[in-house]
Amino acid sequence: MDATNGTDAADAADAADAGGETAVYTHGHHESVLRSHRWRTAENSAAYLVGELRPGLAVLDVGCGPGTITADLAELVAPGGRVTAVDAAEGVLAQARAHAKERGLEGAVSFSVADVHALDFPDDSFDVVHAHQVLQHVGDPVRALREMRRVCRPGGVVAARDADYAAMTWYPATPGLDAWLDLYRRVARANGGEPDAGRHLRAWAGQAGFTDVASSATAWCFATAEETAWWSALWADRTKASAYADTAVRGGQATPADLDAAAEAWRTWGTSPDAWFAVLNAEILCRA
Repeated sequence: MDATNGTDAADAADAADAGGETAVYTHGHHESVLRSHRWRTAENSAAYLVGELRPGLAVLDVGCGPGTITADLAELVAPGGRVTAVDAAEGVLAQARAHAKERGLEGAVSFSVADVHALDFPDDSFDVVHAHQVLQHVGDPVRALREMRRVCRPGGVVAARDADYAAMTWYPATPGLDAWLDLYRRVARANGGEPDAGRHLRAWAGQAGFTDVASSATAWCFATAEETAWWSALWADRTKASAYADTAVRGGQATPADLDAAAEAWRTWGTSPDAWFAVLNAEILCRA
């Protein structure tokens, strides 16, 4: 199990005392988690935003993780543009910096630790503020959106995309995956997050003060034998070895045997020649 979860919990408690983040990141940064995060690109995870980008823009990428989307955004605003990327976890930023360096983007991207509830930037600092799969994990998504709005220049865009776990669907029917999904949603909520964030995005944007909000949805779909094998294996590993596993056991939501059963259900599903999985993601483009 991922030993960083206890640190995440302690950091969240300290931040809560300071009026910042109160939620614990459910997944942590185990290799099985980063395996999926590194797969993400602007094309497969931020296509709804790409049309808003042009050379010379200043972009803030909130919750950048290992930086694959960040690097794509930097290339899309080049030449003359710059991306400032932030994450709540210091450790993952080393991977993001390394990825930017590999792509020759050191001068186009900067990285720092930040809490989206209290961003350390002046008002009106960025043309675009972007957050991918972030609002489902924070203690106060409306406050987070208000902060994203504060640092966005008038006429700029605040963009967010989040999955909706209750809307995930798969074939063939697998009771073990039904149990996994129920458990995941309970653990995420116990951590202070909202796993069904996608359906809430438009409403949260309105509560944050946005009046011009374009809402859409797209899906990740895993349908080939290679895709379903990859997806099932990373979730089987994540279910047993990530911070999520540690949190589920310590919080009393599951036993190690329950997690073993869920991981086996993932692996069994992934061997089906008919396996198919879709993840619904909601998106918002908010004019500041």
